[in-house]
Amino acid sequence: MAKYINHMVNVKNNNKNKKKKVLIGMSGGVDSSVAAKLLVDSGYEVAGVFLNFWKDDSPNANENRCCSLESLLDAKKVAAKIGISLYTLDFSQPFKEKVVDNFLHEYSIGRTPNPCVVCNKQIKIGKLIKSALAMGFDYVSTGHYLRLQKKNESFQLLRAKDKSKDQSYFLYTFSQDELSHLLFPLGEYKKSEVRKLAAKYKLGVESKAESQDICFLSGSHNNFLKKYLKLEGGDIVSVDDNNKVIGQHQGLPLYTIGQRRGIEIGGTGPYYVSGFDIEKNILYVVKTWNQDILYKDELIAIDVNWIKEEPVQGKIKCQAVIRYGHKSENCEVSLLTGKSYLVKFQKPQRAITPGQSVVFYNKDQVLGGGIIK
Repeated sequence: MAKYINHMVNVKNNNKNKKKKVLIGMSGGVDSSVAAKLLVDSGYEVAGVFLNFWKDDSPNANENRCCSLESLLDAKKVAAKIGISLYTLDFSQPFKEKVVDNFLHEYSIGRTPNPCVVCNKQIKIGKLIKSALAMGFDYVSTGHYLRLQKKNESFQLLRAKDKSKDQSYFLYTFSQDELSHLLFPLGEYKKSEVRKLAAKYKLGVESKAESQDICFLSGSHNNFLKKYLKLEGGDIVSVDDNNKVIGQHQGLPLYTIGQRRGIEIGGTGPYYVSGFDIEKNILYVVKTWNQDILYKDELIAIDVNWIKEEPVQGKIKCQAVIRYGHKSENCEVSLLTGKSYLVKFQKPQRAITPGQSVVFYNKDQVLGGGIIK
């Protein structure tokens, strides 16, 4: 069974690739390590780059998992093993400004952001493309699980073969020009196959655990918010009990729509977050997981980007994903104004959350996406 890099280039040895230079982000993990090896074997001139991001430097804080010393040492070992150079780039300051500060700001105004979407666009891929082109490279590559192909002079972003690892949700923000400089070698592989390849090539990372948490958090999510945001406690109000005050919350940024854990009301419950009143500092809760108030059949998406670049005018029917790992749901997307669109679902969706990304698909193809208002 053939495997493919984007542009439908076979990853088996291909002399046409030998003059093309690729800079691949390497974190010392199994995915980027195998991706680098596949690029080398396919005939590209490859170099690795290890990116340094911001980390919390306060006492007892954990290292940023994406750029720890252990990760750097592993990346160096893999680069030496496959015979490529490894650069390092310091992206710590722009990472702090574009990713961490945005993360904190969004929570402070009552939204639940997805920092990985921002990081990929602004830093890990977006800024790296600019740096790579300035260094004389033709392409940037990563170990993301998704596919990219060119059809009728236009690049299409597609879900990965391994649907359980698919990361296309995180890359809806990219333009045609940016996509033309990207390679995703793992799109046609399953994770199990990638681990087997790492073992076959003796890269030494085949058993390395992967982290699915936000890389810059030092400790728990809520402890990070408590540390960097000024939180103010307020009333918890039960919608089921005629808006009766039943307890006190610790600060609205610590909660998100549909959440159960962390609502500490001694002896009663469980409760689920159903909404907020930012001005009055009130947290609204309900008693059941499937309460009607938690379901909505529409949302407004802002800052929408379309992969083909031509904005959708009028209406289109497609599928939408309202958070990473969520099932695609049939919907109709219609233009409101500028980059704002109304999304109407065929059936109500639970816990539509402001600040999260809604991503539009036509089966496996990513059409675009935006931020839930």
